[in-house]
Amino acid sequence: MILVDWQILDRIERGHIKVDPFDPALVQPNSLDIRLGDHFVWYIPGDEVIDPYNRESIRLKVSEMRYPSMVLHPNQFLLAETLETIELPDNIVASIEGKSSIARLGVELHQTGGWIDAGFRGSITLEMCNVNQRPVRIYAGMPIGQLVFYTTERAERPYHLKGDAKYLDQRQATLSRYDENPRTV
Repeated sequence: MILVDWQILDRIERGHIKVDPFDPALVQPNSLDIRLGDHFVWYIPGDEVIDPYNRESIRLKVSEMRYPSMVLHPNQFLLAETLETIELPDNIVASIEGKSSIARLGVELHQTGGWIDAGFRGSITLEMCNVNQRPVRIYAGMPIGQLVFYTTERAERPYHLKGDAKYLDQRQATLSRYDENPRTV
């Protein structure tokens, strides 16, 4: 079941869902708007291959900055943090969705990593891309996406209890940690 506005407010007021900072004005009929943080990470163009099992290649030729705004150029990919940190209980999951007004500018909010497991806590890393043919300026603090919350059965092993929870308690845009997975090929 998708939570509606009054249920989202109720879960936050009772501490079942934690959002920091929380602004009740960001609660929508079926979601919670989230804002863009000020930490950005991107790959510097080059021919070096990124190998998901090789930590050095994942971190090679990476730039990052904290800034109040950023110009996202056509075809540019970057990671950004959400201003809000969240904490989910063991029976609520969330998905992050883009806002229509931002999508109409050509800005995609996430590539495939839009699922947030029960038990997750931390800021959310956005996988942003500009598919427009013109640059788009994005601002820290602007509503950039929305979280849709779903109730589920209680997870036996929520994210915060998994031994391999690679992104638990992240507080900024975080590069891939795929290299921490066991290599199967």
